[in-house]
Formats: sequence, structure tokens, C-alpha cells
Amino acid sequence: MLHDTSSTSNDPAPDARAAQRAGLRLPWRSRQLSTRIVALFLILLLLVQAGSFFAIRAGIASNARSAITDDLAVGERALQRLLAQNSARLLDGARLLAADYGFRSALASGDDETVASALANHGERVDALVSALLDTSFDLRVTTRPGMAGMDTVIQHLAALARANQPPSVIELVDGQPVQFVLVPMKAPTLLGWVMIGFRLDQRLADDLRSISGLHLCMLARAPGAERWSQVFSTLPAPVAERLRSQLGPRLPGTTLFAGNDEYGARAVALTGVPGQNGAVAVLLRSVDEALAPYRQLQLVLAVLTLLGVIAFAVLSVFTARRVTTPIRRLAAAAERLSAGDYTTPILGVQRSDEIGELAQRFEHMRVSIAKQQDQILKLAYWDRLTGLPNRLQFRDAVHLAISRRDGLGPEQLAIVMLDLDRFKQVNDVLGYRFGDRLLKAVAERLAMHTLREGDMVARIGADEFAVLLPGADAALAKGVATRIAEAFEVPLLLDEQMVDLGAGIGIACWPQHAADADALLSRAEVAMYAAKRRTQGPLMYDAGIDSGSAQSLSLLSELRRAIEHDELRLYLQPKISLEDGRVRGAEALVRWQHPQRGLVPPMHFIPFAEQTGFIRQLTLWVFEEAARQWASLRAGGTELRLSVNLSTRDLLDPELPEKLDERLRRHRVPPEAFCLEITESAIMDDPARAEATLKRLNACGFKLAIDDFGTGYSSLAYLKRLPVDELKIDKSFVMGMERDLDDAKIVRSTIDLAHNLGLSVVAEGVENQAVWQQLQSLHCDEAQGFHMSKPLPLEEFRSWCLTWRAGMVATVQELGLTLH
Repeated sequence: MLHDTSSTSNDPAPDARAAQRAGLRLPWRSRQLSTRIVALFLILLLLVQAGSFFAIRAGIASNARSAITDDLAVGERALQRLLAQNSARLLDGARLLAADYGFRSALASGDDETVASALANHGERVDALVSALLDTSFDLRVTTRPGMAGMDTVIQHLAALARANQPPSVIELVDGQPVQFVLVPMKAPTLLGWVMIGFRLDQRLADDLRSISGLHLCMLARAPGAERWSQVFSTLPAPVAERLRSQLGPRLPGTTLFAGNDEYGARAVALTGVPGQNGAVAVLLRSVDEALAPYRQLQLVLAVLTLLGVIAFAVLSVFTARRVTTPIRRLAAAAERLSAGDYTTPILGVQRSDEIGELAQRFEHMRVSIAKQQDQILKLAYWDRLTGLPNRLQFRDAVHLAISRRDGLGPEQLAIVMLDLDRFKQVNDVLGYRFGDRLLKAVAERLAMHTLREGDMVARIGADEFAVLLPGADAALAKGVATRIAEAFEVPLLLDEQMVDLGAGIGIACWPQHAADADALLSRAEVAMYAAKRRTQGPLMYDAGIDSGSAQSLSLLSELRRAIEHDELRLYLQPKISLEDGRVRGAEALVRWQHPQRGLVPPMHFIPFAEQTGFIRQLTLWVFEEAARQWASLRAGGTELRLSVNLSTRDLLDPELPEKLDERLRRHRVPPEAFCLEITESAIMDDPARAEATLKRLNACGFKLAIDDFGTGYSSLAYLKRLPVDELKIDKSFVMGMERDLDDAKIVRSTIDLAHNLGLSVVAEGVENQAVWQQLQSLHCDEAQGFHMSKPLPLEEFRSWCLTWRAGMVATVQELGLTLH
């Protein structure tokens, strides 16, 4: 079964999960750097010590085993030496017997019983297992152990060695026991026979070897045809020897033997027989535990040193971690103070020459730099750089603080006097901005001279606007201060031998009579100031009557936004008629507001406000898109005409206007030639350069352009020549008065001639009767627009009017006897 490991790739390790379940936190997952440093150092030390310990242990074990192998090799040589010594001892005994006179006499007499008795007596003296006499042909003549199995094999081996002039000494397995035999010749002086003595290898051999080499010896024997090796004797403890005996099988033991938990290094030495198959084998053994015993003390010392090293390392790690983390914590506390805005407390207690000390110095430099920058920012944020007075933000905070102190320490009331300089823009335009700056400084100084008490504040809150905060002042005191300020402004200022007459609109608002909070109080003072500028009647105290329009404006703006969102606006069309043939050539798209409570709102009630607030841009785009959508439906109904849409000053200052209009044309699949964009002269002259650039881009898009209300503005013929316009609309004030005013008629005639000479078409708006129609027709005006033909109509009524207009126009012409061109 396959398991999806992706779901557990982000899980903590099992030990981490177990620690979390137990409510513990692993050291390396601690949030404290000191704990993590100590844990890291200790883990590294433990890893190094553990690696060293196990490497030393493995080296000790390897060396011990190598030493055991060497000891076993040395033990083998010691065994051979012991066997050689036994052989020499037996040879000496045999030679003594062969040289014994009595033995020779018995042998010469031919008495075998006497010979046997002598052999037995001598064998007992040398502790021999068997003694025998062989004739010169190596045949057994007399033996002390007749019938001993394997004697023939022993005699054959000894005879072979004697004939080969080699030392006649062998070890053979006799009656299941390993026996060492020697053979000595008897001469007198000729060879009389051979004396053979056999010495049984027993526990004494093992004990001698143990005392000499420290090795254990286990003698194994296996007679030909036997299934298992048997143990003859051993120096091993009885339980160990028994466990080894139980492990013996048909094969010799290897180089390593295990007796329970005890491990022995082993070396098998074949003494007789076929090696590894039968005969006698001496197994040399060395305990591995005994070989490692001298090193255990060393390992214990190493363990103790490791423990002491860990303890010392832990103490030093804690000290090092604290030395590292303590200044870091101090720096963290300093950073916390900096984030809280405390730039005055220096960073202390980190006097070091290492990287942390350098970091602390950088922190201190940063604190000093931020403190300086903060002071600079506060100056920029709360002080006017030109006059050195508090700015609007600081003035507002001061008003807010004064109002909020209602614990008996603050004023019971306060007043704000706010003023806006008259004709300051003209001073900048005529005398330059540098002179204007000097003038503002002089005004600030003059205002500061008229603060009456400590605690009064004079501030510059706008380009040419100033305000005075009068804590504890009532309406009468505030009125008196404002009057003195107004009187002071009646004295002209003399700067650079230039006399400047200044005036100001001064408004007054008092707390708590006029407002409950600082922002509202500032707003009330500003309303009174602008009302005073309009009335030019001196300082003006705030009154709710002069502020009613502001509340209505805020309400009107929100209602206009809702009108677009809730589809309350309506598109009206007023036709534009050709004076040549009476056909409908176009229509001007106008907006009406169908308010859910007020009914149909006249455009004069919201268009000027939209112009003032900038909302006219949204209205223009709504009218254009709705006209584009309706143009397609009009064309589908058989009426194809050009729709005119008015653009305001704010529309012309929008650099994205061409793209916005073009995007709506593409959306409704309407060609740009279907629209004529009308711009007033005043809109062009507000910013001629930007207006010209925008008009050229609109012309490049394919729109027809017209100048609306021509004759009421101040545009020059040079601009008229440069602008890419196609049409002039004569203002209705001239058209409506041309019937009874010759001057208006001359202006209309001149405008028509001028436009035609420039290659422009002319539209006369404000046609109210037939006489004006005919007069315009005689002046060769191109198109007419006015209530005489039709007022602005909703879309469905406009369609019906278009169908009936032509028939009605023909009937009117025939009734008057006129000619319809």
C-alpha cells in the first residue's frame, strides 16, 4: 500500500511532536537565542565526544584482537618448546635406561621377564606411560603395556624417523589419549635394539603453558572413525570448558569461540594425525574480556573526562551565550524604544570592541540620526517654513487640545479668527513670488503684534490664509481682536519701496456656541471667512444662515452619485435644424435629473454645482455614453444625425478624455463623426495650452468640434485660427435680441461672415420665433436651435417630433408664402 507523504512534509519530527504533546519545547526550537546557542554547542560537543569515544573503543577492540592473535602465535611457539623439552627429558631417560648395566645384562642374558621388569622400574622413575624394547628390525620385543592400541603405528613412525636420521620423537593418539614417544638405540658397541618410552600429555602441560604464556589450553582428541572431537584436558573454568565441549562438532573450532557471553580468540595446533580430521589437537585460547580489561580503565577515564568536558563546555557556552545575547537583548529593547518613538534614551551597557559593539555603535548613530530627522520632520509637519508660524496641523491639534481640557485647567470657551488675504494672487503675478513670500512674512509679523495674551496662537494654515487661536475668549473679545486686525490691514505695507494695500476677509467662530469639536469649529470659521470675503463688510461672526448652502452641497453631491448608480438621469435631445432645407441635421444631448422625491430637477440646480466640485466629468461621460447608445437606436429607426455633447473646463483638463470617449465609441460601435463636441470660450481660455492639446487629440480621433456660446468669452482670433474647430455656436443672448437690437444683429451678421470666411459652419441658438428664423435664413446661417422649433425632448418624444417636423415645416412655409430652400 502506497502512502501519500506530501501531507506530512511540513509536520514536525516525531520527537518534536511528542515533545509538543507533552507540553515541552525542544532546545533547538526555543525562541531564546541563548538556549539555542548552548544546545547547539553541547550537541556538537557530544557528537564529537561520542565519535571520539566510539573511534577509540573500536581502535582498542581492534588492537586487543590483534594482540590476541600475536599472543596465540607466541603461545604456539611456547607449546612447541614445552613439547620439545618433554621430548628431551624422555630421550635422557631412555638413554639412561639404554646405558644401564643391569638392563644390558638382562638383555644379554635373553631373559625377557628381567627386561620387562627393568623397563617397568625405569618407566616409573620417569613417570612414563609405556616403555618398550624393540629389536634391531624395529619389531616389538618387550612392552610394559601389552595390547595397547595404536602401538604398531607409533613404532612405524619412529622407525621411519630413525632410518631418516631425524630425531625419533612423535606424538600419537593411543587409547584416545595423546602420548609423546621417543626412541633410543642400544649399542654395545654394536646395535642391540631400540628402547621406546611414551609420556602421556596431561593437565601438567596445559598448566605449564598457562603459567608461561597466560593462555588457556584445551587438548582435543579424535580417533579415526569418531564423529566428534572430545576434550582431553583444559585449563578453562569448568563451566566454560563444559560450554565449549558442548559446541564441539566434527570440525575444529575457528579463530573465535563463544562460551555464553564470554568471547575467546582461538588457535588450533595439530599435534598428530591428519590435521583437522583426527588425532590430537591443542587449542590455544585467550579471553577477549581479559585482553580488554586493561583498557576499560582507560575508557572509564575517557568517560569521566568527557563528562567533565561537557560540564565545563556547558558552563562556558552559557557564559558565551549570555555574553552574546545580553547586548542583543539590550539592542532589542533599544529598538523597541525607537519603535515607540523614544529617540532620547541612549544605548548603554554595550561597550565592546567586537562586531556586537560595532552594531551597538551603529544603533546609537541610527538613534541620533532618527532623532535629528524626527525633529526635522516635526518641524516640517507642524511649522510653516516660510513664516516660522505653526501650520494648519499644529493649529488644529492646539484647538483640539484646548477643547479636550475640560478638567478645570482649560478654557471655558475659545474663539478662532481666520482670515484670507485679498488680491494676493495679483501680487504674485505682478511683483513675483519672491515679493509675495516677503509679504507673507510681513503679514505674519503684523498678526503676531495683535495677539493680546500668553497662550494665543497665530498660524499660517494655507497659501494666503492665517488663523488666530484665542483660548478663553468669548464672542465679544474675538470680535474686538478681529476688528483690530482688520484696522491693521488698512495700513499699507512698504516693501522695497513698494507700497502694497492689503485687505482680508475675516471670519470668527466660537466654541462651544458654533461647534462641538475642533474640526467643526475650523470649518465654521472658514465658512464665515469666505462669506466675509464675498460681502466685503469687515469681520463676520459665524451664523448658521450663511452655511446652509454647504450642507445642501454635501447632500447634493451624494445624491448625484446615487443618481448615476440608480439610473435617475435622463437624456434629452434638442434638435438642430438646417436653415437651408429645414431638415433635422443634429441634436444637442442634454441631461435631466428625475429625482425620486423632487421630481424633474432643472439643470441649473445641479450643473453649476457639478462644475464647481468636479463631478461634471462623471456627468459628461454619462451623457456621452447614453448618447452613443441612443444614436444606434435612432439610426435603426431611420433617423441619422449628429449628436452634440458639451465639454466643461474640467473635461478639457483631463488628459485621458480622448481615450475614455474612444473606448465608449468602440463599445457601442459608433463612428466618431456621429458626435460634435461643444466647448465654451471660457473653458478654452482657462488653460489655452492644455485645451489646445486636448482638442487636437479629439480632432485626431475624428470628432467634430464646436465653440459654444461664441461672443461671450475673451478668445482671440489667433486662438480661433489655431484651434481645430469645425463649428461656431452664436450665444442665444445675441440671437434673441437681434430682432429688436441692431447691435445684436450686427454681431450675429459679423460672426456668421467671420465663421464662413474661416471655413466654419454656424449654429444660432435661442431661436424663439419665425422672424428670427427668417432673419437668420437671410444671413445664410447654417443651422438653428431654439424653442421655436422644439424644446429639449425625451428620446421617444424626439423621435415622434422628427417624423412630424418636416410636414409641419412645409405647411408653415406655404402659409407664409415663403420659399424653403
